[in-house]
Amino acid sequence: MEAAFVAAISATCACAMAYTINDCRPLGNDPTTTPVQLFCEDNEYNAAAALWFQTPEATVKALFHDPPGSHKILTLAVFVLIYYPLSCITYGLSVSLGIFIPTLLVGAAWGRLTASFVVLVFPEASIFVHPGKYALIGAAAQLGGVVRMTLSLSVIILETTGNIGFVLPIILTVMAAKWSGDYFNEGVYDNQIKASKVPMLPWHVEPSLQQNIAEDIMNQPVVCVRRKEKVNYIIDILKNTAHNGFPVIEDDENGNRENGKLIGLILRSQLVVILMRSMYIETNRFWRDLVTIRNFRKEYPRYPTIEDLKISEDKTLRNYTVDMSIFMNPSPYSVNLKTSVPRIFQLFRALGLRHLVVVTRENRIRGIITRKDFLPEL
Repeated sequence: MEAAFVAAISATCACAMAYTINDCRPLGNDPTTTPVQLFCEDNEYNAAAALWFQTPEATVKALFHDPPGSHKILTLAVFVLIYYPLSCITYGLSVSLGIFIPTLLVGAAWGRLTASFVVLVFPEASIFVHPGKYALIGAAAQLGGVVRMTLSLSVIILETTGNIGFVLPIILTVMAAKWSGDYFNEGVYDNQIKASKVPMLPWHVEPSLQQNIAEDIMNQPVVCVRRKEKVNYIIDILKNTAHNGFPVIEDDENGNRENGKLIGLILRSQLVVILMRSMYIETNRFWRDLVTIRNFRKEYPRYPTIEDLKISEDKTLRNYTVDMSIFMNPSPYSVNLKTSVPRIFQLFRALGLRHLVVVTRENRIRGIITRKDFLPEL
């Protein structure tokens, strides 16, 4: 409903602009292959309608290559005032829409609008002011201010022009746009990551965590599984926790789970697949020779959840046992209780970790650290 509502607003604004602004131009000056006549005379096309009734890529091309005088100042001004808010609204919809081309289009429109104002104020400047070049610089500035990319964006835009002579003004424009935007806020992608609560690590650890150690930020008590664990317990922790990884332990002398020694790590998705395929010790004669990594990768990326499984209530089945040593990662990364947080942060950044187990000198589990522990807002 939201997408349909925004689409209706977009169509209404486009049609209203095309119907109310009389901007008729002779055919042959516009590179579009499907000019819209609308209310214009024969051998003329409506420049306001041409901005809307073609793909955004074609409109960007037209703004770059149309000769001077192809659009009225009113047409470009109204188009920018309508298209920019619409591009902001559509970016937030739950559909696969991008912001790259709409941002290029808005920048090209107000860049060409700037050129028209310069010619209006200084008529003699029309000799050397080319609206297409202003549109290119405007597109680079708009895109640089929104996505905050510099060198890569400069190369992309330079490749589209095919003219090495634009390299210096494009680089200066993109850098100025980025610095101006950074003064006020972060880029649109950084803000989207925060709004979606994605645990994306920053470049550097938070200043408030600089002096801390693993013991200060770790989560405890840790939900662990034994090397040979009952199905009943596995179902219980999958239903009552949202953790993605579970350390595998060997119990201490007293059979205490909380003081066990770390021997591996197993993921939630692996446990679900094990239950789904009934990979128990008691039934290993049916699956032991057939199990491969493909059994687990086949379910990627939409692994089933514990709620998706139809598990029998049979008490005998729930007392079956799973041997974790066959499926677990036998060498998970771990750190000591006194390891500094900046060092742990570098491990997460360099190795792409999701879990880091905190252990004592005797390799007994004391806590676990995830990416979210470095992000206070999550």
